[in-house]
Order: sequence, then C-alpha cells, then structure tokens
Amino acid sequence: MSQDSLSKNELRAAGSLASVYVLRMLGLFMVIPVIAVAALSFDDYSPLLVGLAVGGYGLTQAMLQIPFGVASDKWGRKPVIYLGLSLFCLGSLVAGFADSMLMLTIGRILQGAGAIAGAIMALASDVTRESQRTKVMAIIGVSIGFSFYIALLLGPLLASQIGLQGIFLLTAALSICCFPLVKWGVASTNFNTVATGDALPKLHQLRGLFSHSALWKLNVSVLIVHLLITCFFVQVPLFLIGIDMPLGEHYKVYSVVLFASVLVLIGFMQISKKLPVGNTFRLALLFMAGGFFLLITQAPSYWMICIAGILFFGGFNFMEAKMPAMVSSLAPAGQKGSAMGIYASHQFFGAFLGGLISGLMNSYFDVQTSFIICLAMIFVCSLITRGLASTERVKRVTLTYNNNLNTDSISSANAASVLSISQVTELADKLRSLAGVKDVTADLDEMSFYLKVDAKQFNLSQAKALLQSI
Repeated sequence: MSQDSLSKNELRAAGSLASVYVLRMLGLFMVIPVIAVAALSFDDYSPLLVGLAVGGYGLTQAMLQIPFGVASDKWGRKPVIYLGLSLFCLGSLVAGFADSMLMLTIGRILQGAGAIAGAIMALASDVTRESQRTKVMAIIGVSIGFSFYIALLLGPLLASQIGLQGIFLLTAALSICCFPLVKWGVASTNFNTVATGDALPKLHQLRGLFSHSALWKLNVSVLIVHLLITCFFVQVPLFLIGIDMPLGEHYKVYSVVLFASVLVLIGFMQISKKLPVGNTFRLALLFMAGGFFLLITQAPSYWMICIAGILFFGGFNFMEAKMPAMVSSLAPAGQKGSAMGIYASHQFFGAFLGGLISGLMNSYFDVQTSFIICLAMIFVCSLITRGLASTERVKRVTLTYNNNLNTDSISSANAASVLSISQVTELADKLRSLAGVKDVTADLDEMSFYLKVDAKQFNLSQAKALLQSI
C-alpha cells in the first residue's frame, strides 16, 4: 500500500463520511430559503416562529456540539453518530408531520440535536493514516462547503413539487441512509493509536480558550456572520414572492448569486495576500453591509435582489472560508479540537440568535428596521476584527513518551508513567527549544507532548531522539 495515496478503506471511509455530512447538511439547509414562504399557510403563523424555525436548529447544535464530541471519546464514535442521526431523523419526522408552526419549530430544534460534526471528524481521523489524514479531511471539508449551496438551489425546486413537509420527510429518509454508510462504509481499523490532542474538545481546556486574545474575536465574529445570514433568509424569500416570483423559481436568483459570489471570493483571496487580514475582513463586512443597504434603500426587483445577494455572499463566503483556518492555526498546541468546538458552537448559536432577533424585530417593526440592526451588527464586527493578524501555516505533531518509541504509532496504554512533573516540564522546555517548534503542550496523564511546528524547519527524528534519551 503506497504511503502517498489513499487505500481502498480510506477512500471508502472518506466518501461515506462526506456523504453523511452532505445528507445532513442538505436536510438542515434545504428548508432555509423555503420556510419564510411556506409558513404563511399555517394558522399559527407569526414572524417570531418563522425566525425560530429558520434558526432553531442552531440552539441545540450550539449546546450539544461539545458534549457529543466528549461523549464519542467515552462511548465510541459510531454509537454517538448513530444517536445523533436518530435525533436528526426524529426531528425531521416531527417537522414533516407538523400541522402547526409551533410543531415545525420543535422539529427543527430536534434536528439540531444531532450534533455529530466533531464525532464524524474524529472517526475520520481514527481510520486514516497520518500521511493521508489531510486528504480525507479535505474531501469532507469540500463536501460541507458545497452542500450548503446545493441546498439553496434544491430547496425551492423541491418545495414547489413536494412542499415544505415533503422536504422534511425526504430528509428523514436520507438520514436513515446514513446508518449503513457509517456501519459498513467505515472500516473498524484504528490508525489513531495515540491521543491526537486535536480531534475533539477537552472540557478542561475550554475556559482558557474562551478568553484567548485572538480566538474570542473569531468566535464572536462567526456568531455575528451567521446571525446575519439567518436574518437574510428570513426576509429575502418574501421579497421574491413580493415581486411575483413563485417559490419554484427562486433558484434563478440563488444560482446567479452563488456563481457570482464565488468570483468575488476568488478576488478576496487574492486581495488577502496583500492586505492585513483585519483590513480584508472589514472589506468583506463592507460588502455584506452593501447588500443590506441595497435591501433597505431600493425597491425590490429581480436585479436589485441579485446584486444585494452577490455583495452579501461575496463577503460571507470569504469570512466563512478564512475564519476556520485561522482558528485552526491560532489554537494552542493540543487544543485545536477544543478551539474548533467552541468556534462551531458560536457559529450555530449565531444562526439561532439571527432567527430569534429577526423574528422579534419583524413582529414589532418593519423590515427596514431589522436590516438597520444588521448594519449595526456589522459595524460591531468590524470593531472586533481590529488587530487580527495573519496566521502562519503550521503542522501539528503528537509525541508520546515510551521506552519502545517507534516512528509511526505508539500505544499510550503501554507507556509507563515514569516521568515526574519536573521531568515532563524539562522535556517540554527542550522540545520548545528545537528549531521550528512554535508551541508545546504537555499532557502528564497521557505522557504526550503536543507540538505546533514549522514543517520546513522541524526535525521529527530529532524530537523523537530527545524523548528516547530520557
């Protein structure tokens, strides 16, 4: 088996887990551009319930993202994934058979309870070799990104054929298809024989990460960005109905918006190489503000909504692509999983707040007032991103102390806990002094050292030799 290519099992696992992600994301997102219009037929319709139905999934996703990740360490990856898929399927069925907006909203909240993103990523890490892990994560990451945009196009088309409740029932069926993908598509081989320190959240790391000087800015920023996109989709579908565009034709707007916004994203990526990241973020936020400004000041029309959408999504796409990479890079050694868990929780909680705030605002004020609030939030976000600096590309390395240390994998279960605290501290200091090492975190319980390194300067053999010398 070549070390430079994916094995059949790894390729199958990558495809299966990416498919699980896509099917879940489609189920969550296909209804977002549809609910605001379809909800008009319910007797208990209210702007508040519409907002909660659009963003309600974010509340339970935010609350359970970290607990589910921790549980998968204790109970195993697949059992937790099965539990999450079951909750997601239950929520889809509740929403699919709902005869009121209240029940539909409860179904959406239950959908979000299947917070298994961390467990899926950890399972992918478990069943792939170190040399191929980045490729597998990239396959899954690309599938996540595209599923959102596919959902925006498919949602209105499907709603015109099978209705909103039909989409929910289809989502329940798709979630059932995920079970065999996980069970038989992912081999039981476990290449991750040492603690990775980066795959899943650790409860004892959370307090320090919440107050991290740069990470908190990214966490609050992603909360605001997802608050804004939820507000956008609470109102824009109604604008399209207002210009006599039936729901089944809304894809004509979204397809133009998504294609053009990708071109804007490419431009942002080029600009970001030359400007400080904080300035690029504020430029992206300015584009998003421009979209809302058009919606406030101009009478709705096909091309006005398209241009507003292109501006909004052009900025949104850049923020959505850039921020996770920054979190991954800035997270302290051995704490990437915890940092990403906190980031994802803020992301989903932002979607919930967006639905809640837009629903409340639409209940008591006009649409323009809601969008003015969005502009104020963008201004706050631009202040928060001041001082953010570009991040370096780093590699993360895990070393475990063991008398029989080898170059590929080490079982921490066999590592005798023979090092004192002072010896661990001394080893950490020595590792920190090696060329290319940027950060070191020592775990006394696991006898492991988590490193952030510059791959061009770092010598892995030298670091392993240092541990063997003790």
